[in-house]
Amino acid sequence: MSRTRIRTVVALAAIALLSFGADFAWAHCDGVDGPVVAAARKALETGNVNHALIWVGPKDEAELKSAFRQTVAVRKLGPEARELADRQLFETLVRLHRQGEGAPYTGLAAAGRDLGPAIPAADRSITAGNADAVEAMLVGELRSALRESFDRVRTHRRFDPNDVAAGREYVAAYVEYIHFVERLHLAVTSPAPGHFEEAAGH
Repeated sequence: MSRTRIRTVVALAAIALLSFGADFAWAHCDGVDGPVVAAARKALETGNVNHALIWVGPKDEAELKSAFRQTVAVRKLGPEARELADRQLFETLVRLHRQGEGAPYTGLAAAGRDLGPAIPAADRSITAGNADAVEAMLVGELRSALRESFDRVRTHRRFDPNDVAAGREYVAAYVEYIHFVERLHLAVTSPAPGHFEEAAGH
């Protein structure tokens, strides 16, 4: 993937963040079928808490390790205790992960949510080891959105100066287009937010 195309993909992702807010972007991580809970399950299956630790920052390690030890102990008491203990660990890990990214914890989300096309495509690209499909999708969406915004400006540009309503339609289209391009530029030229403590500053 060329540097220019990588920047284009990053720009579209940033626009999604600006448009839908942080909760939309982080929603993938709070699901029962999301990667954070999957990591907790893997930690329990293997007895290795490190599978889960990678999802939290250093300052939250002690709390997660304590929750993991308690879960392992309680699971031995029977099926019901096991289910409750597992759920407690899942909730603790997701809460600490979201807290580290500066996002509120609102509980575990049910499996099977509609996450839209982008997140599943991104996950598939990681599994496949190839980003071509997700790149094509994002670049295509970006090109379409940019042209649509530009076409609105072009359509409304030639208006009668005495038709104030038509002039306002042009201004609305113009402002939308300029802001769209500006967000693209900032997304491409600004550093991406960090993780855990760094994210809170952004």
